[in-house]
Amino acid sequence: MTYDRVLVVDLDGTLLRSDILFETFWSAFSIRWTTPFLAANSLMQGRAALKRCLAELSAVEAASLPYNDDVVAYIQHWRAEGGRTVLVTATNQVLAEEIAAHLGIFDEVHGSDETDNLKGVRKAAFLEQRFGNRGFTYMGDAEADLPVWGKAVKAITVNVSRPLRARVEALGGEVEHITSQASTVNPYLKALRPHQWLKNLLVFMPMLLAHQLTSETGLQSLLAFIVFGLVASSAYVVNDLLDLASDRAHSRKRNRPFAAGKLPIAHGTWLAPLLLLAGLLLALTLGGQFVLVMFVYYVATTAYSLYLKRRLVIDICTLAGLYTLRVIAGGAATGISLSVWLLAFSIFFFFALAAIKRQAELVDGVATAKADIHGRGYHVDDLPLVTNMAISSGYVSVLVMALYLNSPAVQEFYTTPLVLWGICPVLLYWLSRMVMVAHRGNMHDDPMIFAMKDRISLMCLFMILAFAIVGALL
Repeated sequence: MTYDRVLVVDLDGTLLRSDILFETFWSAFSIRWTTPFLAANSLMQGRAALKRCLAELSAVEAASLPYNDDVVAYIQHWRAEGGRTVLVTATNQVLAEEIAAHLGIFDEVHGSDETDNLKGVRKAAFLEQRFGNRGFTYMGDAEADLPVWGKAVKAITVNVSRPLRARVEALGGEVEHITSQASTVNPYLKALRPHQWLKNLLVFMPMLLAHQLTSETGLQSLLAFIVFGLVASSAYVVNDLLDLASDRAHSRKRNRPFAAGKLPIAHGTWLAPLLLLAGLLLALTLGGQFVLVMFVYYVATTAYSLYLKRRLVIDICTLAGLYTLRVIAGGAATGISLSVWLLAFSIFFFFALAAIKRQAELVDGVATAKADIHGRGYHVDDLPLVTNMAISSGYVSVLVMALYLNSPAVQEFYTTPLVLWGICPVLLYWLSRMVMVAHRGNMHDDPMIFAMKDRISLMCLFMILAFAIVGALL
């Protein structure tokens, strides 16, 4: 094959396994919460103005973006054979030039400016004027590229659907298809983080601790569990979109669907509100009090994603509060009053887990020689203090448990309260071990998920349940 013509490459969805418009929107949103309003105002002046606005507000790093390695290799081979390569994209010119400079594989770069959105028919006209009809090969990925493929001597598609393939082939020219990514539901399921739904089991605690094990309370708690799953998944999607930059800088989180480019950011943008709407509609069946708790939860978790996670200690307090809200939601769904003992234990216990989460991140920062955690307010020098927070709060939660076991309230639910004292040493051991595991760099990003997969943690859980059951039945 001879390369006597120009290879023109599209950016979004072709060279890049993402979309710069959405990349810049979520990057800007993570920096400034007023971004949606500013974006809506600029959109009134046209799509090109919107792209310019978001490009100025965002802080997208070209080096961290998810590129399609097969496309990059194709371009490099084309140049090695003496061909000319051109990046032509609807993305703002400034960002297009930054990406081209990072890759170093293009001879020309053409993007949109403040007034002209270089897409579809406009892109086709621009290329025909610059290179002539049938004077270039075009590599693209979307239906909007059909007018451009129609002017090209050869059409190259990247990860397109079967119907679009047929339409490109119907144009009558030479066609080549590149498929580098299979279309599956796995990235969608992973983005919802169903494994995180384990946390939502906390909604069953009020029913279990109050010993109200009826079919009605069981159904109400199960429904609350499902609602929390939907609403929490919506929050996780938003958090992942806001955390694209920090996730890509993380050794493990860089493999999350949105950060790795396995799932289009555009899909996440509409998936989040759909999950939230489904959850809130289902929440209405459990009453206004439960809906209010869910509203507070979503506002708090959104505030955490946008701002609070970057504030020292406040982030840990917020995470502890979000755990505790699950317990409160269980009480609101079933109409069971929560004891002061349960709320006090929850606050200190979950503060400890949240501190262990930050401890694990700081240990990872030390191991990778980072001065601070990307997107957080901590420096690696804070590690001893955060570790002390985890230990202190964890031990205080065990103290609250001991005081509860010595209170008259226990006599109402347990026939042999003395047996319950076995729970305290198990909790002391488990919390101490969790801190040690995090200290050695072996902790998962989420301590709760680690505990559900850890054999020793599960043994501790079974021992605690055994003490509770024996204390209630003997």
